[in-house]
Amino acid sequence: MERLPNVFGVVSNRAGGPRSTRTVRQIAITLFNGFSQQEAITVARAFQSANVLSRSWRSDSPIYNVRLLSATGGMIASSSTMVVWTESIEACHHGEGFDVLFIMGGAGAHHALCDERLVGWLRQAVPCCRLTLPIAEGRLLLDAAASVAVRHARPSGNGAGNVTPRSTEACAYANFVGPLRMALDVIQTDLGADIVNQIAVAVAPPSETQFTAIVRKNAEHFVSDRIQASARWLLAHAASPVVMREAARVAAMSERNFLRRFKIEIGVTPSEYLMYARLDMCCRLLVETNLSVDKIAERCGIGCGGRLSKLLRKHLATTATAYRADARRMADAPLPFPAQEATTLALPASQTVKQTVQAAARASVAVPSSGLEPTT
Repeated sequence: MERLPNVFGVVSNRAGGPRSTRTVRQIAITLFNGFSQQEAITVARAFQSANVLSRSWRSDSPIYNVRLLSATGGMIASSSTMVVWTESIEACHHGEGFDVLFIMGGAGAHHALCDERLVGWLRQAVPCCRLTLPIAEGRLLLDAAASVAVRHARPSGNGAGNVTPRSTEACAYANFVGPLRMALDVIQTDLGADIVNQIAVAVAPPSETQFTAIVRKNAEHFVSDRIQASARWLLAHAASPVVMREAARVAAMSERNFLRRFKIEIGVTPSEYLMYARLDMCCRLLVETNLSVDKIAERCGIGCGGRLSKLLRKHLATTATAYRADARRMADAPLPFPAQEATTLALPASQTVKQTVQAAARASVAVPSSGLEPTT
């Protein structure tokens, strides 16, 4: 495992020295072994960037104190085996609450569901937080906390029973937005659209498609180095004609053994992996460029637009043209916060993700490390 430094550069309410007159928003990010490192990086960098930008904006603007939490505290490994230092949830009093509580996703979420200490803490903590936002598989943990709350709730319906409506609303909101949009929505209520525009451009991770998860399996910790190397080679040559014996040579295996090991470790055959890599590139270009369907198919090694649409119909039940139109329509749709939280964190419905990024195309900001990235 590679250890990651945990240097956020955010204000700590435990730090010594002169006390700041600026409001400190408490942001908690709940982690577990096998959490998604990229999602955690995205959220942390957004708030860190907000702190840097707000210093030159207004002297009374809020600042964000980001805390990484886990059931046990100490070193927690991401799904890519990178590790980060966390505080124990036992160090947090349920009554103190957080302005925002993020519950991370990742491959380890299913195992974390068995952690009674974590689920029990969430059951007590969620009603004390202004806003709880689960990310991807983090919804499973929030749902588990809600189900525990229902079993323990008394007929009078106080305390933990409040988790259930919060879980329903938070998960409904999370179904439509990613981690960056969640963080930006929170920041915009404090600092406004101008700063959010700059953060969106600086922090936005590469867009994902329905095929991204399969393509990224080449970085999973349980995949051997030789198979990882061959998968990376396939990605690098996806736009060109590929001969599988060349990929087998990269893995230093016979072609027969390579095909067998690749299917066991990645879950798909090398040919299927190559096809998913090409479809992943095509879907990105369909959304992010105005290139013709034929040109995209040619650039990504699929050949022609007709074959691309045929593959998309097979895997996504849509055509290339319809995929582009649907993806862009979803990006333009305003996504409001859950109604129950509107009084504390209201999202201006007129601002969309696409408008935010386009409006900031001329802006740039140097983004400091979130403390979660691998060091070189």
